[in-house]
Amino acid sequence: MSAASGSVIRVGTRASALAMAQTRQIADRIAAAAKAEVELVPVTTEGDTSRASLASLGGTGVFVTALREALLEGRCDVVVHSMKDLPTAEHEGLRLGAVPKRADARDALCARDGLTLATLPEGARVGTGSPRRIAQLRAVRPDLEVLDIRGNIDTRLGRVASGDPSTGSGEALDAVLLAAAGLGRLGRSDAATELLSLDDWPTAAAQGALAIEVRRERGDRALEHALEAVDHRTSRAAALAERLVLAGLEAGCAAPVGVTAFLDDELLFLSATVYSADGTRRITSSHAATPESRSAADLAESARDVADRAVAELLGNGAAELAAAIEETS
Repeated sequence: MSAASGSVIRVGTRASALAMAQTRQIADRIAAAAKAEVELVPVTTEGDTSRASLASLGGTGVFVTALREALLEGRCDVVVHSMKDLPTAEHEGLRLGAVPKRADARDALCARDGLTLATLPEGARVGTGSPRRIAQLRAVRPDLEVLDIRGNIDTRLGRVASGDPSTGSGEALDAVLLAAAGLGRLGRSDAATELLSLDDWPTAAAQGALAIEVRRERGDRALEHALEAVDHRTSRAAALAERLVLAGLEAGCAAPVGVTAFLDDELLFLSATVYSADGTRRITSSHAATPESRSAADLAESARDVADRAVAELLGNGAAELAAAIEETS
């Protein structure tokens, strides 16, 4: 069943508090543009139920497969993903309907007593489930004890705020690393004690961006109009460039790769870094392109250009060998 004018548009989402919050914001915008009612359809994914690390689960796709199945089976009309969770390969039955304006792409350190990454004491315990963040932490603060943790944002923050392992959330931590965008969408930005600069601390491809997927066949006119209204071209182009780097490196969303793209002064800039698992080695490539216009087609062409050049340079400088070493140690 497709959404029709005057009917309810069913919006699929993960059932976590963060996913529901960010999907509600997008659903409200779709409803206004389509002049239709919306209904959120919560879907439980493998990534929500398993407590295993993302690396052991395979990383790519663990948060999206069940949502895509619900969309293909007609249980919803659109689905909203955190774009960094999406596999880089296109799905034969689905298309990217829109990319809303991107939120803050930075990582946030949330530490006890207002501490920053530089002022954390030697041996401090820092929690994160991201191999990229683990590699980056080990690169700048090899003295820290880094713990692989899972759980929603409130659970992770609780392990820092309480300082009390008796809360049942696990051992207390001195800090956790989280996405600034997720904190903002839950109204918890005040928990951040430091926002890490993208220049020194590039984040996951498309971090802070949302992806609205729909079935490949065109939907009704009202829904298509709503998707056009929600889409933000420069955010889409930046996210595309970053994800094309991952695709070119054949790296998943859990790989220790940091990549940042942005449009400034009519130039599309991209910088990508591949890390060794222990953070002792890194390979970086930076490039820029000039889109002929702000049209979706020209922006996409520039995104492919900078990504192709970055991938070629990274591979030429040994990124494949570094990735092979990562696989051997994982």
